[in-house]
Amino acid sequence: MAPAGKALGFYNEGNEWFCDAGLPSDITVVVDEVKFHLHKFPLSSRCGKIEKLIEETQSTDDGSCTITLENFPGGATTFLVAAKFCYGIRVELTPRNIVIIHCVADYLEMLDKYGDDNLLARAENYFHKNVLKNWKDCMVALQSCENFVEQADGLQIISKCLNAISTMACTDPSLFGWPMMMYGRLQSPGGSILWNGINTGARIRTVESDWWFEDVSYLSVPLFERLIKVMEARGIRPEKLTGAIMYYSKKHLHGLGRWQGGQNTNIKSIASFSMKPAVVDQRVLLESIIKLLPERKGKSFCRFLLGLLRVALILGVNDKYQDSLERKIGMQLELATLEGLLIPSYSDSDTLYNSDCVERMINHFLKSEQTVTAFSPRSIVSEVSPSSVPLRKVSKLVDNYMAEVASDVNLKPEKMQSLAEALPESARSLNDGLYRALDVYFEAHPWLGEKEKEDLCNIINYQKLSIDACAHASQNTRLPLRIVLQVLFFEQMQLRAALANAIDNENPTTGPMSIVPSGGTGTAGQLVQREGWVTVVRENHVMKVNMERLRGRVLELEDEFNKMKEEMKRVSRTRSSVDSRFLYKPFGKCKLLPESSNVKKDVVESTGPATPRGSTELPRPSNHSKHR
Repeated sequence: MAPAGKALGFYNEGNEWFCDAGLPSDITVVVDEVKFHLHKFPLSSRCGKIEKLIEETQSTDDGSCTITLENFPGGATTFLVAAKFCYGIRVELTPRNIVIIHCVADYLEMLDKYGDDNLLARAENYFHKNVLKNWKDCMVALQSCENFVEQADGLQIISKCLNAISTMACTDPSLFGWPMMMYGRLQSPGGSILWNGINTGARIRTVESDWWFEDVSYLSVPLFERLIKVMEARGIRPEKLTGAIMYYSKKHLHGLGRWQGGQNTNIKSIASFSMKPAVVDQRVLLESIIKLLPERKGKSFCRFLLGLLRVALILGVNDKYQDSLERKIGMQLELATLEGLLIPSYSDSDTLYNSDCVERMINHFLKSEQTVTAFSPRSIVSEVSPSSVPLRKVSKLVDNYMAEVASDVNLKPEKMQSLAEALPESARSLNDGLYRALDVYFEAHPWLGEKEKEDLCNIINYQKLSIDACAHASQNTRLPLRIVLQVLFFEQMQLRAALANAIDNENPTTGPMSIVPSGGTGTAGQLVQREGWVTVVRENHVMKVNMERLRGRVLELEDEFNKMKEEMKRVSRTRSSVDSRFLYKPFGKCKLLPESSNVKKDVVESTGPATPRGSTELPRPSNHSKHR
């Protein structure tokens, strides 16, 4: 149609396109309000859809007609490519445009029956022979599907790309051909990848299982989610999928990297160098990630979950997703760290830390531990419970957490008590951590009343306090007086028991000569005998020093306790005398109250049942006279 020796060309004037074929236009194609003034024969000879529309459209007197293409994939720019192909102009197929050209050829019905070697056949041939067999081209083509997912899904382009990528992800990349070529002669002296002799800045990746994490992180959230599901169905190991999910999250969730390790997400591979960074919605991404996360345990995975929970609280995601994260963390709470549990309160709460969230995670942990114990053999449970070690780790972690949040002046006593009682009493072999947390709380809340302090102190089992903790508590002025008396009582019991054990160990049943082998004579036997004597003498010396310290401590406690008893009697006697004078005036000589000193004496020296928190009796000092 064009004059001989003159190549066809397209030019635009404003919002209209023209073809300089040398003939007047007899058809106008409207795509997204852009008009293309073209010719019927080149279009109808290649496009079945345009041929049908021409037949259905009434022509004007001069034989021209106007047709409109609704919902055209790719818009006017892509139609221009198809129009050029109809006019015989060469169209270059690339991994970036193959998907859209494939969709356009299908939309316009550019089949072989409308012309040999038509555009649809060319696109399909290039897609299967070039794109699906190359990792980089397949990734670029898949990313190009994000703008027209519906059309690409109809042609099964996305599913074919996902299957090809999942197959290559679990294969040695050296089998693809590109690592040998790219990492050999195209490698710069500095270790980066060269492209046409130019340093691309992309670093060489070692052949490891995570070599594909960076490439798939360039996909949008829906495509990434579909890829993970396809890989899971194909049987790729869960730890690889979890690693890809963590990598993707750290790259796109703002703020998540603050609580994670120093994983570098800026390394480019040869595929990602040709791809555009994905634009993701934070809330949609987080909800998708939570749905994709598997049920697994690990220190790094637990730290990652705690970071996700912080971001979820900031974004205010649905309670369903928040509860899912808390449940996953609770199932491995023994692997968490104190820093990870110190989650700030992002709501309108007055407290600094979100202790409600931690308490819910503790409850999830206890439920999971009960399930583990229920399915354990009876013989194992009777000897050493498999959940005892994780439970004690969690109890230590919770005690440290309470000590950290106790300094918050807005933390209510009820919340402190709720955290302490969230774990069963059997979880703590020692209550030193619990005592330390309450001591910090009392120091930060000096306005608490005696009743509130006693309610909190009743959580502690004083029989599970170490000697050092008892010594500190007996001199702690922040504790109520009744609690100090209980501590002194149990401290004396522990010291007496320790002193009795030391005395028993002072008289060993076997003598030092027993270490000499029978029949041993000469110099060797004498050396062994002498070394045995030296060892025993040293041990006895250390034992005597410890016994003297214990005796001294017992005497100090007895003196301190006697002083406290005298002080209590004096205070009680003073109060009783004041009350008696006050009552005597209006009632004459009626003796209404008994003698105050006898009343106080009965209270202090009463011998009730041996309960840790109810009894205030202490052993008499005379019981120790035998050991002095």
